[in-house]
Amino acid sequence: MKIAVVGPTYPFRGGIAHFTTLLVRHLRQRHAVSFYSYLRQYPQWLFPGNTAPDPSLYVLQEPCERTIDALSPITWWQTVQRIILDKPDILLLQWWTPFWLPLLTLLSASTRRVGIPNLFLCHQLIAHEGSVIDRLFACIVLTLGDGFIVLSEQDRKIAQRLCRNKPIRVGHHPVYNGFPCQGLTRKDARHRLGIDSDEPLLLFFGFVRRYKGLHYLLEALGRLASPPRLLIAGEFWEKEQDYRDQIERLGLMSRVIIHNRYIPNEEVETYFIAADALVLPYLEGSQSGIGMIAFHYGLPIIATSVGGFTDIIAHNQVGLIVPPRDSGALANAIERFFKDNLSDALRANMVCVRDRLSWERLVGIIEEFTWEK
Repeated sequence: MKIAVVGPTYPFRGGIAHFTTLLVRHLRQRHAVSFYSYLRQYPQWLFPGNTAPDPSLYVLQEPCERTIDALSPITWWQTVQRIILDKPDILLLQWWTPFWLPLLTLLSASTRRVGIPNLFLCHQLIAHEGSVIDRLFACIVLTLGDGFIVLSEQDRKIAQRLCRNKPIRVGHHPVYNGFPCQGLTRKDARHRLGIDSDEPLLLFFGFVRRYKGLHYLLEALGRLASPPRLLIAGEFWEKEQDYRDQIERLGLMSRVIIHNRYIPNEEVETYFIAADALVLPYLEGSQSGIGMIAFHYGLPIIATSVGGFTDIIAHNQVGLIVPPRDSGALANAIERFFKDNLSDALRANMVCVRDRLSWERLVGIIEEFTWEK
């Protein structure tokens, strides 16, 4: 089958670029894939993080045609013409932010007009911290495609309410297995980070944004008589000082370590091997690529019951689930995790779950839509 894929890849940063690259890599194991990516993505006012290229020495990369400039509609038309000339059996588009709606509308309308089916992979139907306008955008997107893959049961229900006459499948955020393996031991990893090998350690990883609930995690640690160490590793999209003020107010200065920077691919293993558990105290969300990195390294997860987290993180089996915006419940879960020594049991169960969260299974879901053109 011939598949055309549109999306970001290296040198752009972040989870969507990693996701798209790994998806193309696994699709190419079974199909002929044309990959169209960007010359330029967001303007600075929309992307508060560092816009410099991914600084990783080991890059996640697949051959692609860089044809799309987000701020140059003529490059959109040029990309449409290239896709039409290529005559793919399916065009795979991705939805994660309303910024791309004009481009997606043009790509979808133009290619469907000449008989190329469109499949939308929706990372999250309603944007993080979304509004009524974001819901309107989601409705528009659901009119564009011929089929849709969503990444949580919650998003499936939303999609079915808004669009009853098109095929919708629930996919999954596959395990991120593309990072370099150095074979580090826990002792090695902690030595690199300057952390005592016997000290309880939680990890909060990735871009720091309001919807990820870091302030609730800090409140939870402040409730504990003997809180574990917390390592915050990732680029702040908000004022770091606001969190430092909260840390000082809660008396956690000696318990919290902040690495405010983008973590390159070759260092990811160090952080996940060093930690005892990953914490995802999200206030909202569909799925988390950070969680899928944890599955790859067999790192237990303490998460909130938002989006599709409960579909993937079985409570008391591969992690612990607590209500969102509840620092008391989160504190109790953290205390229980260490007091009852849950780490080994949870890690053992993650091996079985990894198989059903594979890229091959997601590719299989994409292949199903070829029967419904």
